[in-house]
Amino acid sequence: MTTTQSRPAPSPAATPRRWRGDVEGLRAVAVGLVLAYHAGLGPSGGFIGVDVFFVVSGFVITTQVVREVERSGRLSLVGFYARRAKRLLPAAGLVLLTTAVLTWFLAPRTQRGTFGLDIAGAAGYVVNWVFAGRSVDYLAEDLEPSPVLHFWSLAVEEQFYIVWPLAIILVLLLRRRFGWSSTRLALAVGLGLLIILPTFVWSLVLTAEDPARAFFVTTTRLWEMGLGAFVALGANRWARLPERLAAVLGWVGLAALALAALTYDGTLAWPGYAAVLPTLATAVVIVAGFRAHRTGPEVLLGTRPLRWVGGLSYSLYLWHWPVLRAFEWVLGPLSAVTGTLAVLVSFVPAYLSFRFVENPLRRHPWLGEHPRRALGVGAAISVAGLVVGLGMWAATSSQADDRGARTDAGFTSLTTPPGRDSYDAEPFFSTLTPTAQGATADVPSLYAQGCQTEVEVSTPKPCTAGDPKGSLSVAVVGDSKVAQWVPAVDAIGQERGWKVTSWTKSSCPFVDATVPYQDAPYDACRTWGQEVLKRLTGPDKPDVVITSSVYSTAYDASGTATPDAYRAGLVATWTALEDAGVRVVALSNTPNPPSDLTPVYECVAQHPDDRAACSWPYEQSPGSAALEAAAKSSGASWVDMDPWVCPGGECAGIYRNVLTYRQGSHITGTFVRILQAPLEERLAAVVDRP
Repeated sequence: MTTTQSRPAPSPAATPRRWRGDVEGLRAVAVGLVLAYHAGLGPSGGFIGVDVFFVVSGFVITTQVVREVERSGRLSLVGFYARRAKRLLPAAGLVLLTTAVLTWFLAPRTQRGTFGLDIAGAAGYVVNWVFAGRSVDYLAEDLEPSPVLHFWSLAVEEQFYIVWPLAIILVLLLRRRFGWSSTRLALAVGLGLLIILPTFVWSLVLTAEDPARAFFVTTTRLWEMGLGAFVALGANRWARLPERLAAVLGWVGLAALALAALTYDGTLAWPGYAAVLPTLATAVVIVAGFRAHRTGPEVLLGTRPLRWVGGLSYSLYLWHWPVLRAFEWVLGPLSAVTGTLAVLVSFVPAYLSFRFVENPLRRHPWLGEHPRRALGVGAAISVAGLVVGLGMWAATSSQADDRGARTDAGFTSLTTPPGRDSYDAEPFFSTLTPTAQGATADVPSLYAQGCQTEVEVSTPKPCTAGDPKGSLSVAVVGDSKVAQWVPAVDAIGQERGWKVTSWTKSSCPFVDATVPYQDAPYDACRTWGQEVLKRLTGPDKPDVVITSSVYSTAYDASGTATPDAYRAGLVATWTALEDAGVRVVALSNTPNPPSDLTPVYECVAQHPDDRAACSWPYEQSPGSAALEAAAKSSGASWVDMDPWVCPGGECAGIYRNVLTYRQGSHITGTFVRILQAPLEERLAAVVDRP
């Protein structure tokens, strides 16, 4: 006769609960912070709501997975992915389809194709990597916020859902191989070493080096969901905490969460070190909820209104951003009133999709009985989103040919001084060139060649153009405002025997001073400029330096950005070059379009046959500080191209069938080529003189 010894039943205090009202309340807090922040209603740190979601998601998913492992001794990947598919994809697919319709009819015409690619990326849950690449793309400065921008965090979560169960299975295999006794301890140690610790360290490193990319990429966020997973793995221990201690911890965590929301702002490099406070605070609140049911934060978070909003949080998060973008497209920049109205309106589609799409499909027996069916439905929804997004892109890219049919006038026929009547002269192209849709692609080839030094990089990347065997050496140095002239200088150099070298860096003028960038000192620019100056005054110095920039201020000794400090920095730089025997040519900065016409190509897209609608009176740009510096410098020459960019004192979006402006105040590559002859005449007068 054999007997079995049963384990004593755990005490109620040590039994983790399966449903957590406080966790639903945390979801409500998270989505509330995000909605208020995106609508411009505050608080300044409302963006931490996404990080709260990440911790909660890691906790919930790991709790479900560990229960399955402890119950059955295994983890079904098909079942796991099927549950995620029927829970998340139907509502997301409906939102993407609706967003595509809104985008097609309301968004700026020139940006619909890009937004279509974003929708395709969102359907494939890789859009966070798309935004990471765009965040460091200097040429995307005019692009409005994507209508699916919020899908970046959903993409991060979906990628977490792919990686996490695979990592758990790997740890379980290692546990069996080495005979570890505790499943939860093995998972905590294994997942911590494999994923959580490395991604946390990487988050600190990348946030310090490249915060724009760090914000979006998955590898800087996995540790946040891993923190929630740690809480789930320690559930049995948290349930044994003294109730008073748990209550105190919970309220401290909630207070820390409020502190971060109220004191953080968009100037923080994120996630990095700063994300530790709100994520750890969220984890502590969840830990407290295992024990302090009646005395901890659950008395607030577990109230019916917060539980209701928490249950609706996924749908609310999905719908709020497209609604906000639609309001902006129709009404213009959001005010407190329109922002509040947009948030309230987003509750309507959120509830309807939750009630009639999300819940019915999640609970449908036909999908629940056969997990592969759920996977098939999810795949079909994702494919549909991809097709719609790519269809939008294809429909607009067919209109984005960046070259029309040239007439016999050719590229360089603009040789007489222009006036207002020159707009009516013979067009250079039979159709608008580039098209409004293709304007942002009409840029110097140096970007594609990797010759432009990015914002965060301080090491110069020179590139050779013109005549490689030319007898006269010309260096083109500065930010994108001089880079736009490189194709013309390249062609001039080939004709006149100039060896041309470009030294350009995004948003970085060639000046012996520290300039501001995004309201902070641009130290990488100062380092870059010092290194370039060292090379340009060294043994391989050029004969001539051509420079220009968009900047007009630099920091003085008191830390204030002033025009005087900028002019002094230019004079110091040019004097150093002149002392080394290098001539300096300062090109005028192309004028800025008024804010109501920016981007100019979008105005042209809306008014293709009305030149006056996209024209404005010429005003000297802030970069004219270079003119004053040239007057103070003994050898610098000033070349003013403004009379050619804005003929007769009027700037226009279209000049003789040429689209003149692309991003910001930059002119198109086609317009630069049209201005090659007058540029050559003025440069040659300086460069070719003895």
